[in-house]
Amino acid sequence: MLDDISGPRDLDALTPEELRMLAAEIREFLIAEVAKTGGHLGPNLGVVELTIALHRVFDSPRDPIVFDTGHQSYVHKMLTGRKDFSRLRQRGGIAGYPQRSESEHDIVESSHASSSLSWADGISRAFARRAQADPSQRDRHVVAVVGDGALTGGMTWEALNNITDDNDRNLVIVVNDNGRSYAPTIGGMARFLNSVRTTSSYRDLQESSEKLFSAFGAPGRTVYSAARGAMRGIASRASGNQDLYSNLDIKYLGPIDGHDLVAVETALRQARSYGRPTLVHVITEKGRGYAPALNDTADQFHAIGRIHPGSGEPVQSAEGRSWTGVFRDRLVELAESDERIVGITAAMLAPTGLDGLAERFPDRVYDVGIAEQHAVTSAAGLAYGGLHPVVAIYATFMNRALDQLLMDVALHRAGVTFVLDRAGLTGPDGPSHNGVWDLAMLQIVPGIRIAAPRDAASLGQLLAEAVRVEDAPTVIRYPKGPVGDDIPALRRTDDGVDVLRERGDGSDEEPDEGPGDVLFVTVGPMARIALDAAELLERDGISSTVVDPRWVIPVAGSVVELARGHRLVVSIEDGIRVGGIGTRIRQALRDAGVDTAVSELGTPDEFPEHASRDELLEQAGLTAERIAADVAPRVRDV
Repeated sequence: MLDDISGPRDLDALTPEELRMLAAEIREFLIAEVAKTGGHLGPNLGVVELTIALHRVFDSPRDPIVFDTGHQSYVHKMLTGRKDFSRLRQRGGIAGYPQRSESEHDIVESSHASSSLSWADGISRAFARRAQADPSQRDRHVVAVVGDGALTGGMTWEALNNITDDNDRNLVIVVNDNGRSYAPTIGGMARFLNSVRTTSSYRDLQESSEKLFSAFGAPGRTVYSAARGAMRGIASRASGNQDLYSNLDIKYLGPIDGHDLVAVETALRQARSYGRPTLVHVITEKGRGYAPALNDTADQFHAIGRIHPGSGEPVQSAEGRSWTGVFRDRLVELAESDERIVGITAAMLAPTGLDGLAERFPDRVYDVGIAEQHAVTSAAGLAYGGLHPVVAIYATFMNRALDQLLMDVALHRAGVTFVLDRAGLTGPDGPSHNGVWDLAMLQIVPGIRIAAPRDAASLGQLLAEAVRVEDAPTVIRYPKGPVGDDIPALRRTDDGVDVLRERGDGSDEEPDEGPGDVLFVTVGPMARIALDAAELLERDGISSTVVDPRWVIPVAGSVVELARGHRLVVSIEDGIRVGGIGTRIRQALRDAGVDTAVSELGTPDEFPEHASRDELLEQAGLTAERIAADVAPRVRDV
């Protein structure tokens, strides 16, 4: 049946039984296709019926559907004409999140959680305003699909506060409640929703539905659904779950079995008819219909690599140890001997590597939910109380908490270590997850110290150094993926800069007298590329020195002195060039009266699309061959 669906209106004529068959086909398709490429499997298996119902009740894109985070939009893509998943999250293929360039049905591209209600608030206000002059606009609706995990984010509640301030709008909020964000949702809101899920009234509704369907098939489900509105009211009153939302002055419908297509559609049509902001509470099962996902207690196949579809086992890769894994193990080692170390995560315990610390010291890790701002200020408080917090988050999520880092941590000279996973060009997750802004953004913070390890050994060393700093924020950033082999240093300067290659042949002998040609100053894993570029330049008669500052901010004095002895400095980073580390080096040289020319290499000031890390590096000109070709004529011109 899926072959016959090219757009949402193709769903309109299908019978309940045909819709059930379509849902089964969609799940089979998702398992088969995502297994080949990797991606967000569990969340999409959980929203099949919900997405079908949304597109039957609402007229997308005239009625915009805003997906919070957007990782659960695969079914939406399929129902809006995008069924070629052969290159999912790969260059030239469809994105793993909504993307406007793909379809008019995709509204919000940002894949950061808790923002959908603010988007929906703004869109619905615009529609209401336009309807004052154009009556044809009055029947337009806005739908926000938000997970229960996103309700842990403060931005959601800021939006709810404003949404309920003006009720004359067609706005429907669908809470997709599966008890999880990436992992199980935490906090008071999670406990409240769990009480709704487990109330005897709701369980009775589920059991009655299944018994009727087993006995009578689709007609039994239809008869049951017709009486379900009254039964839902009884369940709601019994559990008291309307109280929270009635206090916010928002209409509440639920809880609804999110896998009962008729029930979900009935509730959505009811919400559509109200003409005021309405919340529909839908309970779903992450990984629905796929046993390996349901049996995965960690994250129910939230995001997977390539797997064998039958067993769910990962396809073996020769990539080796990951950056996250190195951090995980080293943090536990440090915590063993330093009781001050505690961890903070924003709903990303395993993805950031804090799960190791949580297993070893369960009472020394705090999961604050999707609340990065709170995490950072809470860390300042922990530091004031005599602990050393390690805040582990994705690099792009650090953007959300810049004010807290600046005013709560740095201003108060708090000893907090930030570990930024997925920094730099990360690849297939696209613009919202490529962490190219952290170096430019964070170096403006007074007193901050930023480290970029080049390999596993330096990551372990730098983490140990960072947690000893008690009077300033420290940052350690590294990319996604395998860490690779260690890169040994020839020597280390007195202020901690590693010299990886001396100008000349790269041996550890004393360099020749006189100025060198090129000084490469590398940021983290870009050291490998610089060493390869230096080798290529050597064949062309151009000598190079390659250094890894380790701590890239502040700029070390030895970097300045080394620059004084070379004709050209080339900085290489996988972050944006605008305001990046190269800019800071140029300023340091100017302040010291060093007139050596500086070439700043990095990514352009644009949003990197989804592609592999290597493809994105090549696109940015950050390959050894390209760098050597660009540097050679510059050296000759100096």
